[in-house]
Amino acid sequence: MDSYEVLIIGGGVSGAALFYQLACRTDVSRIGLVEKHSSLAAVNSHARSNSQTLHCGDIETNYTLEKAIKVKAGADKVVKYAETQPDCDRILFRCPKMVLGVGPTEASFLRQRFTTFREHYPHMRLLEREQIAEIEPAVALVDGKPRPEEIVALGSVDQYSAVDFRALTKSFIHNATNVEGKVTEVHLETKVLAIVQNVDGFTVTTNKGELRAKAVVVSAGAHSLYLAQQMGYGMEYSTLPVAGSFYYTPKVLNGKVYTIQDDRLPFAAIHGDPDVIKEGVTRWGPTALVLPKLERYIGGTTTEFFKTFHLGVAAVMLRMLKHPTIRAYLIRNVLFEVPGIRRRLFLKDAHKIVPSLKLEDLTFAKGIGGIRPQVVDRAKKIMLLGEAKINPGTGILFNMTPSPGATSCLDNAEKDAALVLEFLSR
Repeated sequence: MDSYEVLIIGGGVSGAALFYQLACRTDVSRIGLVEKHSSLAAVNSHARSNSQTLHCGDIETNYTLEKAIKVKAGADKVVKYAETQPDCDRILFRCPKMVLGVGPTEASFLRQRFTTFREHYPHMRLLEREQIAEIEPAVALVDGKPRPEEIVALGSVDQYSAVDFRALTKSFIHNATNVEGKVTEVHLETKVLAIVQNVDGFTVTTNKGELRAKAVVVSAGAHSLYLAQQMGYGMEYSTLPVAGSFYYTPKVLNGKVYTIQDDRLPFAAIHGDPDVIKEGVTRWGPTALVLPKLERYIGGTTTEFFKTFHLGVAAVMLRMLKHPTIRAYLIRNVLFEVPGIRRRLFLKDAHKIVPSLKLEDLTFAKGIGGIRPQVVDRAKKIMLLGEAKINPGTGILFNMTPSPGATSCLDNAEKDAALVLEFLSR
């Protein structure tokens, strides 16, 4: 039976970042990581499953200044790490990025936001119509003439804006497994069946046998809560899995163009992006579709979802459906999945960014998109936005990290490593 000081469950970017942190920056000498799939970053950390954005808080208008500064600190750690790696150009990508305001209300909002945020983001520029046209002509012009609406944007031209989180994951694992004098082992195709706490640690039963560890950290996306509740932890929570789909067009944007988040909606606003693994296209999305499963395009996770389901989730959904704006949004996003009408409907939303897009330009991106595990507080019947952690104080942690959890992976890893070290020192 393999035995470790720390065992990490989940081979996405969050688990890999902690694996790296413990191996390269602490005295922990025996570290294991298990991943149920045959490769690392196979689910939400794969480039096909996320928006490939290095979230810095500058163009995400749903972030307060306080949250934006916090997210920027996490993004800066990823940049500093990647810049020391020989394959940095396969991890991070420079391209223009902006958040677009259309019409006088949105333009005024961005002008005010620029005044508040500019001190903390020296690279940020307030872009008027002429500057937008220089960077993203398809956004500002129609048939070579200015589009009729007032437009303003906040953005930058030459910052690291895109990231391949799978490449980042592999970099973390490579560096961690090459530390001399330490045992750092990765177990692929190893599915966790049960976790049992013992007097001196934990026994983790997998499809390939048992593993032992003094401390365990679960960073398994939507499955983190599933595994926590198997042990009786986090029973006050449920998961609302929100799937995101995407569309492709030929390349019409030079960089990332976000739109302003509607404060009434707890989901990401549409944006257009270059695709770091598919050249010559612009990728559009994400949509937001509630699905009763824990992993998109992967079978066998519907049963696991219902094991964490609670009527509190239904109550949250009903409350959302009573709100006319949210109800219309959710219905529209269901229709975005219906062949025959979805392209025409989505085109209307994409026109806010590129008014000249044509229906024949737009194709549904089959097999592209992941699941964002939104955590629901059963008792309060509210959705918890952002990251959630279950720490019973017994040497095991459970992380649920929807966006921007991938950007914050090193920041979160530092915090988890500190908790683990504190426990091991007892």
